Amino acid sequence: MISEIVTQETLARFAKEVAKYPDDQKQSAVMACLAIVQQEAGFVSAESEKVIADYLGMAPIAVHEVTTFYNMYNQHACGKYKLNVCTNLPCQLRDGGRALQHLEEKLGISMGETTPDGLFTLQQCECLGACADSPVLLVNDRTMCSFMSNDKLDQLVDGLRAAGDPQ
Repeated sequence: MISEIVTQETLARFAKEVAKYPDDQKQSAVMACLAIVQQEAGFVSAESEKVIADYLGMAPIAVHEVTTFYNMYNQHACGKYKLNVCTNLPCQLRDGGRALQHLEEKLGISMGETTPDGLFTLQQCECLGACADSPVLLVNDRTMCSFMSNDKLDQLVDGLRAAGDPQ
């Protein structure tokens, strides 16, 4: 069953990660295996969670718990640009909710959706560790944007849109 979902190259990458841990602790590689699947497929499906669980000798629900706990694992296909807006309480008090609402209006989608052109997926997230810089958002799980006024949000979206479509 494993070879139907992932390639031999993927399994080799899994093995490289598992080798970093003692034999009785191979489950410690779960996050690395999830990251590998996401890099290759763009998201972590229920089927790939099962493959990882079987490979690491874990219950599928244990892998799913990791997938759903962290924002960096997508459970469905996302746009080219994933925008995670912090909506934790400190950020809410400093206009995080307003920033999310502005992006919903600008992009014409609701939180959790992807624009029809496949460019943007809008999500909320918990603490990004930059409460004093709020509103903050994270682009593609890598680039932190701080003090995001409506003007700065518009500039960000317009700049990413101008960078080209995903095709």
